[in-house]
Amino acid sequence: MLNKAIRILDFDHSILRQPELLRRYPAKVIDFTRLASSARFFMSGDVRQKIAVSLLPQERSHPTFLGSGDFHHISEILTSQIDEPACLVVFDFHPDWDILPPRFGCGSWVSQALKNKNISKCLLIGLGSGDLSGGALLTGNLGALAEDRLEIYPYRRKPSRVYLRQLPKNISIVAKKGIFSSSIIWNELEREDLSEFTMRLIKRLPFRKAYISIDKDCLTSDSALTNWEEGNLRLDQLLTMLRLMRRHLDIIGLDITGDYSPPEISGGLKTLFYKLDHPRRIVADNCPKDLPHKINERTNLAILQEIFS
Repeated sequence: MLNKAIRILDFDHSILRQPELLRRYPAKVIDFTRLASSARFFMSGDVRQKIAVSLLPQERSHPTFLGSGDFHHISEILTSQIDEPACLVVFDFHPDWDILPPRFGCGSWVSQALKNKNISKCLLIGLGSGDLSGGALLTGNLGALAEDRLEIYPYRRKPSRVYLRQLPKNISIVAKKGIFSSSIIWNELEREDLSEFTMRLIKRLPFRKAYISIDKDCLTSDSALTNWEEGNLRLDQLLTMLRLMRRHLDIIGLDITGDYSPPEISGGLKTLFYKLDHPRRIVADNCPKDLPHKINERTNLAILQEIFS
């Protein structure tokens, strides 16, 4: 059962700029600002260890805020503490399932999290990025699909062509094999009744215990202003799915990311990779300075209210 006191892993001050959130919920703040530039986007094993020793497993029941989505890979540390059979539910615009280095990065944390054998199933929900098409699929964790430990449900995504890789059988996709290439037809949430869809997922889960990770970049820009692209999922749709999960699952942990902060990055190579991987223009860049915090705070409060109802 989730604790109504929240935990803030303060890398970028984005959550501390949300006064109503701090007024409504008692918060434990862990100051990671000295590690922020080396942890943003991806981090070394040494930096991961410095963060991990400050995160007590017994505090997993506290909803945890990570700040910018550039720190979503911190979720891997939190899920590594799961010591009982459970399912991982991830709401995100990106699949974060790369099998290539860096190991501890935004784009690969889901694959790293699945190394914890206590995570019996991972559901990726609400995706829409180009990481599910073209050459990006060459580095995706199709092996987890084959093992039936991973299911992918984009909000909206055209069929994807796959070259040089064998497509697995998986309940979440329709695979059509060709001579030189294959294609994936995705089960798009846009076409679903989300209440019925969520209940079908819940009934098929091997365990009732679940850890939920929410990256607000899966949401439309009226509900989230992030360091990444704008998603397609409406806030009311996310809340509907969370409501059913709260009622029918035992939520053993929750983290929320996708807030906004100006990027501060250590090292020229990481800066280059950051610029190459991020969109050139994001909605938050052209907004009044305080607007991202206000919009994200409103959504953070709505998520907590739904989870605690």
